[in-house]
Amino acid sequence: MSRIDELRARLGDRCVTVLLGGTSGEREVSLRSGANVLAGLQRQQITTRAVDPRRDDWMSDLIDAEPAAVFLALHGRDGEDGTMQGFLETVELRYTGSGVLASAIAMNKVRSKQIFTVADLPTPTSVVVSPHSDLDDATDDIVDTLGLPVVVKPTSEGSSIGVSVVHERDDLHAALRKRVHDFRDVFAEQFVAGMEVTVGILGVDRSARALPVLELVPTNEFYDYEAKYTAGMTTFHVPARLSEQVTAHVQDVALRAHQCLGCHGFSRVDMMVDSEGRPFITEVNTLPGLTDLSDLPAQASAAGISYDDLILEILESAFVDRL
Repeated sequence: MSRIDELRARLGDRCVTVLLGGTSGEREVSLRSGANVLAGLQRQQITTRAVDPRRDDWMSDLIDAEPAAVFLALHGRDGEDGTMQGFLETVELRYTGSGVLASAIAMNKVRSKQIFTVADLPTPTSVVVSPHSDLDDATDDIVDTLGLPVVVKPTSEGSSIGVSVVHERDDLHAALRKRVHDFRDVFAEQFVAGMEVTVGILGVDRSARALPVLELVPTNEFYDYEAKYTAGMTTFHVPARLSEQVTAHVQDVALRAHQCLGCHGFSRVDMMVDSEGRPFITEVNTLPGLTDLSDLPAQASAAGISYDDLILEILESAFVDRL
C-alpha cells in the first residue's frame, strides 16, 4: 500500500481542515500558503475544508466538522506562537507542526536565543529593549556591546516584519522608539556580514533530517518582507554556494536547533554564515511559508521532494505523537 493510500485509509471519510488567514501581520502570506496547501491536498483526493480564524464562527465551524487532522497554514501571532496549538490540544484535535511549548519558544526570538546559547549553538549576540527601558541608555548599551551596524527586531514577529538594519548611532534611538511603539518588546542583534541561508527540517523524531541549504540573495539590503514575497526580488541558490564541509556543519546546526527547541514535523532554521564559514542562528520558524515563493518548498524540490509529497509528509506528522 502506498503512503497516500495509507493516509487515506487513516482519514476514512473525515476531512482535513486547513487553518489559514488569521489576524496577524502575516495574514496575506498565510492565505497564500493555505491556498497552496488546499490545492496540494485536493490533487491527492483528500477531502479538505478551509477555516479562517478571523471569522466569528470559526471555532464552532472547526469543531463541528470533526476533522481527522488540522493542517496549520497560519503564520505569526496567535497561529504560530502556541496559542492556536493550545486551543487544538484543548479540543483534542490532531494538528501539523510543533506543539505549544516549542511554538511559543521559537516565536520568542530572545527566549530561543537563550536556549541556543545554553545548548552551545551559535547565535548573534543581542541586547534586549523593553517598553520600560530608557532609550538613551539602551542606545548607548547597544553601541557599546554590539557596535554598528546592528539589526533591530521585534521579539515575537515573523516574515521579517519590523526588522531594520541600523548603520548610524543617530538613527538607532529613533529605530528603537518606533519599534517599541509598534511592537513593545524588541531587541538589537549583532550584525553578521556574510551569506544569508535557511535550512528546512523535515520529519519526526529520528527521521528528522536537514534539507539542502538555500542561499538567499535579495535585491534589498536583507531578506525582508518585500524580498520574501515579491517575485524577482530574491535569487535562490540551492544548494548554497558553500563548501561540502561548511554545508554539512550548517545542516547539523540547523537540525540541532530544531531538536533543542522540541520542534515537530517540520521547521525552517534561518542563519547567517560569515566569511570564515561560521553559521549563526537568527531564528527558527515552526510554521514556515508554503507559498509559491517560499523557501521550504524550494529546498524540498532540490531534495527531489515534490510540493504534494512535502504537504503529505507534513500531514502525516500530525498522526505521530509529540515527545
